[in-house]
Amino acid sequence: MFDSLREWQDRSQIVKYTDVDYYVFTDAAEFITKGQSPYLRPTYRYTPLLAWLLQPNITLTPLFGKIIFIFCDIITGYLIYLLCISQKVQEKVAVICSCLWLLNPVPATVSSRGNAESIMAVLVLLSLKLVQENKVVLAAVIYATSVHVKIYPAVYALQIYLYLKPESFKVGSGNSVSKLTDDLWPNKRKCIFVCVAGGTFLALTGTFYYWYGWDFLHETYLYHLTRRDIRHNFSVYFYMLYLTMVTEHTLVIGLLSFIPQLILMVTFSIKYRQETALCWFLNTFVFVTFNKVCTSQYFLWYLSILPVVIPKLYMSYSKATTAAICWISSQGLWLLFAYYLEFEGQPTFLYIWIAGVLFFLVNIWIMAIIIESYKPNHISHVKKIK
Repeated sequence: MFDSLREWQDRSQIVKYTDVDYYVFTDAAEFITKGQSPYLRPTYRYTPLLAWLLQPNITLTPLFGKIIFIFCDIITGYLIYLLCISQKVQEKVAVICSCLWLLNPVPATVSSRGNAESIMAVLVLLSLKLVQENKVVLAAVIYATSVHVKIYPAVYALQIYLYLKPESFKVGSGNSVSKLTDDLWPNKRKCIFVCVAGGTFLALTGTFYYWYGWDFLHETYLYHLTRRDIRHNFSVYFYMLYLTMVTEHTLVIGLLSFIPQLILMVTFSIKYRQETALCWFLNTFVFVTFNKVCTSQYFLWYLSILPVVIPKLYMSYSKATTAAICWISSQGLWLLFAYYLEFEGQPTFLYIWIAGVLFFLVNIWIMAIIIESYKPNHISHVKKIK
């Protein structure tokens, strides 16, 4: 019944249910089935792996990709459960944290609309689990694959390097500078991880470059460094990039926007290098919030890690509820003005930017209260959260 309703909406309504990216994936998959390059489909800016995976969209059923994405959501929920259990939390708390993803309408909607972010959630959480378990070789392979699929997990590289300790490591005394120096010093695990991850990434990149040439490198990686998106963009840089769209300063402005991200991510990677889940969440949150392009599906990048952090958060119900309401409301305000721009043709660019600034400030506040509420040496239980 729900599939019929969605198909009816796609056929008859102005606002379609299926994400336009799903049609892009499907068209690219069709070129693959014909032995051609997926980049013959304009706006296909993803790894060829995705087009290869979705070939059954052409040969079996157009719903195949959506089924895969929804199945990945279920795997994500299970990985969240396992990661919470590994923190020695009560099983009830682990189930609740898992349900925060599985019963969340945001990932459910994104996956059923045909967006592939759930694949990234699986790769990232699996990498997180393997890194924490010191399964270095397998962790390196999965991590490198995640970076190949989408470049943003590269923001975890410094923390992973600092986190990996030698097998005979013992916690010792010393000041923070000496401890950081020790963590920066190479060891067997670090070298193995760097070599295996680097080799895996180069193997994937080299193979697809051999098959698809410059189109692969540009569309999958280089395009995103200079990307300008003046639609569907929550970024605080949105209006500035819109106003400078045809000037010679656009590229410089876009590259300068990476500086705040870089400073914060390096800081978090050093400060929270022993708190892998928190560090990955904060680095992802910073990357998305400060990025010059920020769309709704990007939120899933950090929402998939948040449930793993929650067991160590000591935060009042009222503060948590307030944060959730502010995050949803400020996002809804932005979506309202975006609707009037895209579907009603109203000139609401300035209002979209103001809503984007409000959303940005809300995100900064949420990040601050999460850092303040995080207690690394304690495990919270539902009854202890006041």
